[in-house]
Amino acid sequence: VREHELDSVLALNNNAGPGILPIDAARLRRFYDTAEYFRVAENGGNIAGVLMAFGAGGDHDSANFRWFRERYPDFLYIDRIAVASRRRGGGVGRALYADVQGYAEARYPELCCEVFIQEGTDPALLFHGSFGFHEVGQNLQADGTRASMLMKPLCSHDWIHATYGDALPDVPWLARPRLLPDPQRATGTDR
Repeated sequence: VREHELDSVLALNNNAGPGILPIDAARLRRFYDTAEYFRVAENGGNIAGVLMAFGAGGDHDSANFRWFRERYPDFLYIDRIAVASRRRGGGVGRALYADVQGYAEARYPELCCEVFIQEGTDPALLFHGSFGFHEVGQNLQADGTRASMLMKPLCSHDWIHATYGDALPDVPWLARPRLLPDPQRATGTDR
């Protein structure tokens, strides 16, 4: 994601529907500054989807993130995924999940997220189930709703870790997602 795209990411997130909590610009900026994984999917030069994730040791203040951290030592937590309404059902979410799984599998033994249990979220639960996620518990939210806490073991992690440790090969598809330089930024350096 590029810094100048944050307004578009904010609009996409806040128009995603009941399964995605709205955020304000300051919170999105905090995600931009602290998320370990923050990528957008584009279609025809337009942002079609976004996914943000935090490692277990990350600086994240979500109650659902804390729920996982209290129970599991090492994971990548998907805080949110949002897909533009005109792109839903077209594979954008699956592409983002395949990408984040590839990133996570080389670094973490488990991938986790939550889906709110409310009317209209059955497609999200089905989507996650089709990716191999399973419920490991439920978390009562401050507003009284429940979240299904989902986890997926990453089967290749142990082999990758035993074979490479912390010295992963230097290939582009394994590179840590770096935030891309913003062409409007004076320094032109990436973060």
